[in-house]
Amino acid sequence: MTKHIGILTSGGDSPGLNAAIRGVGKAAQKYYSMQVIGFKDGFRGLMENRIVRLDGEALSGILTLGGTILGTSRDKPHRMPVGGKIRDMTDVIVENYNANHLDALVCLGGGGTQKNALRLKQKGLNVITLPKTIDNDVAYTDVTFGFDTALGIATEAIDRLHSTAHSHHRIIVVEIMGHRAGWLALGAGIAGGADVILIPEIPYNLEYVADAIRERVRGGKRFSIVAVAEGALPIDAARKITAAEAKKQQAANKDEKKVAKEELVVLETLHANHTMQLAKQLEEMTGQETRVTILGHLQRGGAPSAADRLLATRLGSACADLINEEV
Repeated sequence: MTKHIGILTSGGDSPGLNAAIRGVGKAAQKYYSMQVIGFKDGFRGLMENRIVRLDGEALSGILTLGGTILGTSRDKPHRMPVGGKIRDMTDVIVENYNANHLDALVCLGGGGTQKNALRLKQKGLNVITLPKTIDNDVAYTDVTFGFDTALGIATEAIDRLHSTAHSHHRIIVVEIMGHRAGWLALGAGIAGGADVILIPEIPYNLEYVADAIRERVRGGKRFSIVAVAEGALPIDAARKITAAEAKKQQAANKDEKKVAKEELVVLETLHANHTMQLAKQLEEMTGQETRVTILGHLQRGGAPSAADRLLATRLGSACADLINEEV
């Protein structure tokens, strides 16, 4: 009997998504004669049953493309904005899964997508996820596709900033993506030869950072590159946010949880522009002119690296194997 599979991409885009879609689709059709469809714009497309046929023509020429041909969104099945309200649309998604006679749903995404996929699995759907994120922070996964491409982009940026920092005797603070994980900042910082690397996993002492820069100046090096993950925080701020998160988790009822959540939002908002604050503080403490470069979405865009194309294709092909084996 012919198997039917659906594919969606969810969360932030990442280099290699199209390679993974292609990997699933080509293997499923060529080796197992499966029928493959895609849902537009993540879980919302599945909820609205917006379908695209992923036949040979649709998969042609997408290996090297950045982004995702299916589109993406951050919508969650159980908290979907519909008609001006937040609704639980899980049952509608289950209905559309069954209406399309799917044997499996393939979800390409990061940590949030994994959680949403688990909810659908608990509703009885057969779901397989492929680990996608430039942050490289999916649990139990050594490496996610998208990470290698972003690492190359961030490293090249640091390489380029070295010359201008050296020429103008400046501190340049480079903000690299990674809200809760520092893999990207750490990797790019090491590969690019950054003088200071700050990551979320290790809250920093601002005085130590300033001392490291002063020591470089005393040694005749009048410039410094500081690679900082967007989620890196000084020790005091990190402690307060950790305590607020714990308070939210331990809330005994909805009212307590609401209050704790509001406190957490206030703290996170206070430190939303921490990279700019860090640069200002370093300039004041060291007396050196300081500039900020925020790499932002440059790290997500463009064609995937050879390593990401290979990883995404292999994962996609393995996914088709698992569906065929009914794992």
